[in-house]
Amino acid sequence: MFVVANRVPVAEEFGAEFEERFAKRAGEIESQEGFVRMQILRPVSEGAPYSVLTTWESEEAFKNWVGSPDFRLAHQNPMPKESFSGKPSMEQHLVVISAEK
Repeated sequence: MFVVANRVPVAEEFGAEFEERFAKRAGEIESQEGFVRMQILRPVSEGAPYSVLTTWESEEAFKNWVGSPDFRLAHQNPMPKESFSGKPSMEQHLVVISAEK
């Protein structure tokens, strides 16, 4: 498994809009080959960023999505710069241990 974590520092007054955009997002990540799950994590600590986690069967599946028309569609209308309280960052991880109930 391959997990991508986007850390997005959203200004407090834009949090609801950020969440709504994901709820009504353009593109169909769920239909992408190798997609497993997406989670949008709202911070509970003041000043902490949102985390957008996507899980893929492989790094190749993630890269294929990034090169897809759906990815371009989903990212064609970004929020204004003042929506963000800092610079977003992206982390990529290989799952080495996983536990679920």
